[in-house]
Amino acid sequence: MTIKRYFCLALLLLFVNQIWGQGKKREEELNKQSLTRILFIFDASNSMWGDWQSDKKINIANRVLSKMIDSLENIPNVELALRVYGHQKDFHLYDCTDTKLEVAFAPDNFQKIKQKLKSIYPRGTTPIGLSLQAAEDDFPECLQCRNIIILITDGIEECKSDPCEISQALQRKGIILKPFIIGIGANFSADLACAGAYVDASSENAFDNALTIIIQQIFNETTSQVNLLDNEGNPTETNVNMTFYDAANGKILYNYIHTLNTRGMPDTLYLDPMPEYDVKVHTLPPVKVEGIKLAPGKHTIIPVDAPQGNILVRLSSKNNRYQAIPILIRQADSHDILNIQYFNSPDKYIVGKYDLEALCLPRVLVKNVDVSQSYTTEVKIPNPGSVIIQKNDLGFGSLYVIRNGKEEWIYNLRDTDIQESILLQPGTYRIVFRKQKSYHTTETQDQTFIIKSDMTTTVNLQK
Repeated sequence: MTIKRYFCLALLLLFVNQIWGQGKKREEELNKQSLTRILFIFDASNSMWGDWQSDKKINIANRVLSKMIDSLENIPNVELALRVYGHQKDFHLYDCTDTKLEVAFAPDNFQKIKQKLKSIYPRGTTPIGLSLQAAEDDFPECLQCRNIIILITDGIEECKSDPCEISQALQRKGIILKPFIIGIGANFSADLACAGAYVDASSENAFDNALTIIIQQIFNETTSQVNLLDNEGNPTETNVNMTFYDAANGKILYNYIHTLNTRGMPDTLYLDPMPEYDVKVHTLPPVKVEGIKLAPGKHTIIPVDAPQGNILVRLSSKNNRYQAIPILIRQADSHDILNIQYFNSPDKYIVGKYDLEALCLPRVLVKNVDVSQSYTTEVKIPNPGSVIIQKNDLGFGSLYVIRNGKEEWIYNLRDTDIQESILLQPGTYRIVFRKQKSYHTTETQDQTFIIKSDMTTTVNLQK
């Protein structure tokens, strides 16, 4: 076999392994999918006996819904339940409590639901709000489940509850995703669109199509990418944590570290198309994009303005005590601490101006440090010197820095040690001290001394 044929065979094997690996990875992702639970809330009020094109509304609804259930039976990780309202009391009794969970969630109960639908006899009124409220208890507790409601109705609320308010409350509590509402025979969007994703099914054919569209929206694979944009509008920023929240209730749905793929483009994410998202990118400071809606089965690009640069506080001193001193970072003219970083270790920030405060002695404040795109702004702090204070006796004292002719307190001496070694920024200092066994204020002594970078000064308090 020639070298050329060996080379071609190697390339073919590499390609096959890559495709197999991608397929295996996607299969693992699908196997990890959470359980999808669909609760059908079915209208069996008296008006469902009305004629509608080819048959009675109740008969058409039964046939179309049964066909949908057949299609769901072959989809993995799906459980169904059926709640019915308006089927237990006659219309003239106007019973607004007429709602019942007829078939609870369970594996492989598809045929049971179809049989129950055949026995439903429309009789009563339309308590939509109460049915939604009761649905809260229809979903057994499950941390990894997608809870979906499909409400099928031929009318609006006839009792005193508010379906919109109840639905929104369930979404805020994280019990359900935004419901689907199918209005058959007429358009009820003006009254019910606020309660969920309203789908008009004013014709028999539209009803069939509506259920098909809803199933596609629930189960179609939906992809997305987050473009972290630099100052030029290019998606070059990466390697930062980003959190996807359910916009309705603030629940964390996904938590990822942003990644660029092998082609230098933002990696593709597979997301549930049902919720509306708020995305928080944990840059310094964080940036947020709210109200993101994904188109089921389509690729959605989420642009986020996140131009960044670095701040590096430079110090040539190798003193381990100084390297551990924290540096407070605030946005310019803000009192809130944004970050804490350390000498000779750069951190990344959104482009803008920042104030730095190094917690050395005395503190060093640097205002309006400019962070530019893809650039490291260096801030240099003078190397410290040190002072050794020989007290000879225990006592009480304070240390002051003298700047512009004014004294500023910076430190109280320890009253348990007769000697202290303190790192200080270069400058002029004054120490004020009184021995512990001295009982006269006038015996207080003071000394002035100078600190230079990388040099040690000794102050001997002998009086």
